Amino acid sequence: MSEFSTPKIMLVDGMALLFRAYYASSYSGYIQKTSAGLPTNAVHGFVKYLWDAVQTFRPSHVACCWDMGSTTFRTEKFDGYKANRGAPPDELIPQFDLVKEVAASFRIPNVGIAGYEADDCIGTLARQFGAEGTDVLVLTGDHDMLQLIDERVSVAIMKKGASNYAVYTPATLLEERQLTPQQVVDLKGLMGDTSDNYPGVKGIGEKTALKLVQQYGSVEGILANLAELPKGVRGKIEAELEMLHLSRDLARIRCDVPLACAFEDCLWAYDRHEVISKFEELEFKGLKQLIG
Repeated sequence: MSEFSTPKIMLVDGMALLFRAYYASSYSGYIQKTSAGLPTNAVHGFVKYLWDAVQTFRPSHVACCWDMGSTTFRTEKFDGYKANRGAPPDELIPQFDLVKEVAASFRIPNVGIAGYEADDCIGTLARQFGAEGTDVLVLTGDHDMLQLIDERVSVAIMKKGASNYAVYTPATLLEERQLTPQQVVDLKGLMGDTSDNYPGVKGIGEKTALKLVQQYGSVEGILANLAELPKGVRGKIEAELEMLHLSRDLARIRCDVPLACAFEDCLWAYDRHEVISKFEELEFKGLKQLIG
């Protein structure tokens, strides 16, 4: 194992990697399974994604965060939150627990808490470790995570292809999107999110929302200057004020989740034999070569 001179923790959005791996490997209709019939395609892909990211970013510490069921404080606030999502494929369901076993075989902490999403656990740990003076990298495919960026926290968005990431810092976010991290939340409050199924302001799309946020700085700035807005835009916002505030609240990642995860427990220092044993159990013959 390599020695690391500067501590850096990589916080992995486990659900994002697992779902990405499942659909990337099942589009042809073939699902990788063990000889006993246990589906393993998503877990297999998860390991490849994880390993690639570790080799690319060289973190000294790693933790993996997970959703813990579909009921959260967001579904309590808004019945429609993520209500447009169907049940996961049958072949993926047994892999939810299996992938955590594989992460544990690498001695990576599995972090999750009922009532919150993986995003909130990541946000909480990012703030915690960043405040302790550690550089934090969030590995995800979810652009909502861009709101977490600060001087200590960067976000790596997974793109198509191996070792292909878009890494965002406050400077690159401002350069590419002309937004600050906080404005990511304001933007979502205005335009909503079809994936998470909250509407924002009806009739306000991304282009208009982006223009408003860039011009007035925040939702509060927009509301303080409603009289300046075109009549149609002003009318839409005034008619949807309650939903605007609710949508922004749903979009905001919580950074105060009551969880415990010590930095020293996240050290990237697996035992090769332990990992190989798990790979053999799952019949991951090709993956054994990855870890030497």
